[in-house]
Amino acid sequence: MSGTLRVLVTNDDGIGSEGLRWLALAAREAGHEVTVAAPAAEASGSSAALTAVEEHGRVVVERRRLPGLDGVAAHSVRAMPGFIALIAAQGAFGAPPDVVLSGINRGPNTGRAVVHSGTVGAAVTAAVNGLPAMAVSVEVGSPMEWAGAAHIARRLLPLLYRTRIAAPVFNVNVPGVPLERIRGLRHAGLAPFGSVRTTVAERGRGFVRMTLSETAPAPEPDTDTHLLARGFATLTVLHPLTAAPAAGLPPLPDIAPGSTG
Repeated sequence: MSGTLRVLVTNDDGIGSEGLRWLALAAREAGHEVTVAAPAAEASGSSAALTAVEEHGRVVVERRRLPGLDGVAAHSVRAMPGFIALIAAQGAFGAPPDVVLSGINRGPNTGRAVVHSGTVGAAVTAAVNGLPAMAVSVEVGSPMEWAGAAHIARRLLPLLYRTRIAAPVFNVNVPGVPLERIRGLRHAGLAPFGSVRTTVAERGRGFVRMTLSETAPAPEPDTDTHLLARGFATLTVLHPLTAAPAAGLPPLPDIAPGSTG
């Protein structure tokens, strides 16, 4: 990678998230032109929803100043992260970005449950619009260990931009420990479930009550949930909206008027 990239940084935890600030700092310290545009309020679990609050037909956007990011244009947007990525690709916050970074999310986004993540949803939306994107998440800890995730995101940014995959999505998950205690970075497949799983706890007349429970580490040694539990940072490359081959399908039905069978 050569030259300065235009980097859009967004998230689903909201404009006030410390993880957002760390990710923007990492991109700026790498020498890139950074713009921040993030939801005005938390939008976790929003997937790639294209929901926004409008006033008189206009999406509500407010300028913000983020600590330590003087000179970086920051926008609080009353919209979901997927919508923010969509309009950013169309020049809503200046020239369209070269890449989109989403995060750093407070909590991992692993397994097939990533389909529900607003963090990943923003990255997927960017990729659908032709932009390489990376979603970054870190395990919850006390204190939160943002620095390791920011460092890994910065190291992966050149790989994201140079890859031969068209508009890739990098989904990165980082253990919630200091950088020197992370065991390494591994390629990982998607586990059947994420770090937590939603289940029906109770059904009654007119209601359903859900609960979240931790899942056991995936038995497959190369899955993201399993490797993260073992102390590795993981990289999973996602291919959003890839058409499945039709070779295994039965013949299509005859839809002519009067046809049967």
